[in-house]
Amino acid sequence: MGILPMLALSCAMLLWSSAFISLKFLLDFFHPTQIVFIRMFIASGCFLLFGRRLLEFQYKAGDWRWLLIMGIAEPCLYFLFETTALQYTTAGQAGVITATLPLLGSVAAFLVLKERITKYQIAGFIIAILGCSALSFAGQNDEQASNPLLGNFLEFLAMLCGAVYSISIRRLSTRYSPLVLTAYQAFVGSLFFGPLALQHDMPSSISMLQWGCLIYLATIVTIGAYWLYNWAMSKVPVSLAIAYINLIPVLTLLLAFWLLDETLNVQQCLACFAVFAGVVISQLQEKQAESAKEQISEGL
Repeated sequence: MGILPMLALSCAMLLWSSAFISLKFLLDFFHPTQIVFIRMFIASGCFLLFGRRLLEFQYKAGDWRWLLIMGIAEPCLYFLFETTALQYTTAGQAGVITATLPLLGSVAAFLVLKERITKYQIAGFIIAILGCSALSFAGQNDEQASNPLLGNFLEFLAMLCGAVYSISIRRLSTRYSPLVLTAYQAFVGSLFFGPLALQHDMPSSISMLQWGCLIYLATIVTIGAYWLYNWAMSKVPVSLAIAYINLIPVLTLLLAFWLLDETLNVQQCLACFAVFAGVVISQLQEKQAESAKEQISEGL
């Protein structure tokens, strides 16, 4: 694999990790639905600049079902769960829960697409889920995490939505460009969160820092990270690209420690280790197979 796809994937993971920090900051001033609506509305405006390119696709009969499923899963329910989760847990803990997404995606692919799932993936999934549960129960209520058990559970529900989204994208990406699908998500998100956001009063004044975070989420994260990830997906195997998601927990913990002064107790650190161990175990057989193929290639 070339250096550019590796850099693109790493940058995308860093941007998605930073989204937790921005969301945690903005939740002190906005209702969760307001944050997502403003984010999706700004992103939609940016996508309109692409003009006719957004209409350069051929709709296939029956795709409305997968488009509907994708839109409901992400951005609607995904962002609803995630932004609400950060009201109750820390950005660092929520970031750790994202480590379960590759495993959940594998299980979803097995159930829906009938893709093979290995015993290592099953074992890793169980260990990671136990680690997430331990992380939640070991959390203590404080100013940064008023109810970590509830918050981490909501974040886990967001990951379930992410798994459904990954299956939908796998179905649709062969017929629609990443630009069209990402723009569709932004438009659906604006329509879904608009009425919800209007039920809450906007802050009397919005600072430049708050506007900066909102614009950052809408452009750099929503558009930039997805573009980097989708471009890299066209250059490397899907399994390898998904594996990079495992960087999000580590990067989120580092950013939360640096920018938000968040900390973890000993029990939570051990729980984080269990989550990472589960993810590593789930990849064992795949890595061994790839190593064997490389050895055969070198022998030839």
